[in-house]
Amino acid sequence: MALLTGFNVVQIGQGAAAAVCGRLLADVGAQVTCVDPGAGTVLLDHLNHGKAVATDATEQRKAVMSANLIVREGPYDVTDNASAIVVTISPYGETGPQANDPATDLTLFFASGISRLLTGQVDDLAEAPIRPVGEQSAFIAGLAAACAGMHASLAYQSGASIDVSIHEALATLAMTELARAGLGKKSWERKRLTDGNGATVTILPASDGYTAISPREDKQWASWLEAMGSPAWGADPRFAKKADRVNNWDALHALMSQWSRQHDKQWIADTAQRAHVPSFPLREVAEHLDTPQMRHRRYYAPHDVAGKTIQRPGTPFGLNIVASNRKQEPAKGPMPLSGIRVLDFSWVIAGPTTTRYLAAMGAEVIKIEAPGKGDPGRATELHTVLGQAKKSIAFDLKKLQAIEIVRALAATSDILIENFATGVMDRLGLGAEALKAVNPDLIYISASGMGRTGPDAQAVAYGTLLQCYSGFAGLNRHPDIAPRVGFAWLDPMCGLMLAFVAAAALWHRQREGGVARVDFSMIEAMLWTMAEPLVATQLGSPAKAMGNASMHHVPHGAWRCAGDDDWISLAVRTDAEWRALCGLVPRLAAMVPLGPDQRRDAQHAIDAALTDWAGSRSAASAADLLLKAGIPAAALARHGDLVRSPHLAARGFWDKHGTGVLPGLPWRASFGRTLGPAPELGADADHVLATVLGLSPERIAELRASGVLG
Repeated sequence: MALLTGFNVVQIGQGAAAAVCGRLLADVGAQVTCVDPGAGTVLLDHLNHGKAVATDATEQRKAVMSANLIVREGPYDVTDNASAIVVTISPYGETGPQANDPATDLTLFFASGISRLLTGQVDDLAEAPIRPVGEQSAFIAGLAAACAGMHASLAYQSGASIDVSIHEALATLAMTELARAGLGKKSWERKRLTDGNGATVTILPASDGYTAISPREDKQWASWLEAMGSPAWGADPRFAKKADRVNNWDALHALMSQWSRQHDKQWIADTAQRAHVPSFPLREVAEHLDTPQMRHRRYYAPHDVAGKTIQRPGTPFGLNIVASNRKQEPAKGPMPLSGIRVLDFSWVIAGPTTTRYLAAMGAEVIKIEAPGKGDPGRATELHTVLGQAKKSIAFDLKKLQAIEIVRALAATSDILIENFATGVMDRLGLGAEALKAVNPDLIYISASGMGRTGPDAQAVAYGTLLQCYSGFAGLNRHPDIAPRVGFAWLDPMCGLMLAFVAAAALWHRQREGGVARVDFSMIEAMLWTMAEPLVATQLGSPAKAMGNASMHHVPHGAWRCAGDDDWISLAVRTDAEWRALCGLVPRLAAMVPLGPDQRRDAQHAIDAALTDWAGSRSAASAADLLLKAGIPAAALARHGDLVRSPHLAARGFWDKHGTGVLPGLPWRASFGRTLGPAPELGADADHVLATVLGLSPERIAELRASGVLG
């Protein structure tokens, strides 16, 4: 069922990020009309499938004039419609010292610092940082554009403008690292120390590939030992506690690998899951084209390309729209979500990222946590940034009175979002059907690894494991390097998708009166963004690990510079850029006449020349020379570099926090953003219970004394 029927979008330009934005909007029912969309690549053809195209000036002007939302990537004039929301996507944003710097997918990943994190810590710093597979900068920027544009469209934001910098959208995927750097703490280093992941997640070799395993809690570790047949070394004091396992990781990993090599990858994962230990095999993307889970959820749709029927990835939003009591006009206020109340049962990264965006757009977010330690994100800087402008209540949900109060809060709320294991909210009496009785207008959003339905719905899943399962981790590596887990990419990406669908659901409720129940699948979201390798594989070009190499451009990669783990990335897209590069690098001067095919044949000689040239200078000086010559380039950024960036300072990316700063949103909007500190655990219980439910101080004191409130 469609959420955005009657919502008109104009997508302008040949950029893939605008096409991603348009694809997401179209997938939930918007009418998307393209102006100058471009074609000829697997990715663009997929992203623009089924969209209308305005082919002449009259059609284009008509489309612009009727648009609720205009998304442009490039310098296109849209002044004909002064009331439409306009989202502009560009590499470094519309303003700031770097606004006109040339850039590509590769160089933006280096400039944002994500290439430093992507594959996790390395054993040898001679291994070049890399970009991920499938033009992911376009997907992240497109998701940010759709999210911001949909929020701006909710309320009276006529004529609002939104500026999406691909650079900033990528950088905000690493919220913990940005927050640490902004608060003056040490940046993450690429060189592996101990296990590189805190003994929480790893990849083990199997007889037919690899399996990812994550026994992160002590109870899970005990279950994992039992699943492995209770080996004698499991009693070794070197592995007793998590800290011990971290400090003795190399020995521990070798012992687990001896066992895992005797079994196939699916057997290991199934054995672990039966023991309630999160685990998934590393699969190729093609292995996801026909699985019982995807068939059950009807994820793929057939599509004819060049006489061949392929499977296109569908929307990750399982939608059920039910009738509401009434249509609800948007609240009048300074922000898009002014007057909207969100009951937040989410934790760690994906859900809290979602509700951080909702709070920043003006919603009243009430975060429900368990007594004691609360959200695990509180153990790091994660809560400091993702908890901004929220309220916190700690409830012991094992107590009936706590459930009754939560139901009363739900009766006054507009959205509930949760990412517990499948079945938990239903067992608590807080599932969508149970709460429908107290609030039929409540938008209910559930996020889970595999979705709430299907044969794999009960699988224990974390975002990093799903990156492995989807094929993402296996493709994000150099061809001669074994796959690594890498940093938590999927969770913050899902945060953008979930915040988008929350806004789309509000728009539908306001206009049509229907209330959405959203069953969001993280694995489906991951595959949605891996459209390029999924489609290309079916057209006869199997996806494979390529590192920084490009199928289209040469040279295209990263070279080590004179500093400590300093790297310069560059991409040559045109003959003019090639001539400019040859003018900078003496050993390339004789190669000026080479065309693209000839450059590919001479790749080893070009690489040697660039290795020599980059190795004699700093990454910053190399980037300066290349950019002045008009060549897309970027030094590998540390997160401290982003804190000190004059460009990000000029764009107002950072917000003051005590003596330091915290990162802003992945977009700049003409209506700003709501700011506020992250709450202490349970700090807002008295205020919320008194103002929202009208409870007396005496009643609140009774609840606290009985242990209902933490």
